[in-house]
Amino acid sequence: LEVMEGLKVMAGKSNILVDLDGVLNTYTGGFDENYIPPVKSGAAEFLTALSEKYIVKIFTTRNRLLASKWLIENGLDKYVSDVTNVKEPAVLHIDDRALTFQGDFDETLRKIKDFKVWYSTLP
Repeated sequence: LEVMEGLKVMAGKSNILVDLDGVLNTYTGGFDENYIPPVKSGAAEFLTALSEKYIVKIFTTRNRLLASKWLIENGLDKYVSDVTNVKEPAVLHIDDRALTFQGDFDETLRKIKDFKVWYSTLP
């Protein structure tokens, strides 16, 4: 175990950034900066699996202290090494509002036009 800038970093593991709203919680729009929705079913198991192979960092626009408190209250902090709003080097970003760029700008513009966040298609 190597300590870097106060964070625990496991040798040989790469960073993976996970969004909070719409991924780990039940957010479906209507952002409230003072309220984080309940934890999404399966989030603990998901983070457990990720943390076995990656350094998990929560990537969110939310207040870092509020997000950290939410992780602790939901028992998820043990799988997470940091909460950040900085795009750090990572092997992957998991986000409900993202597209994978495949090298084609025109195709990306089409994907942007047709994009729907997963929860907008719920009944």
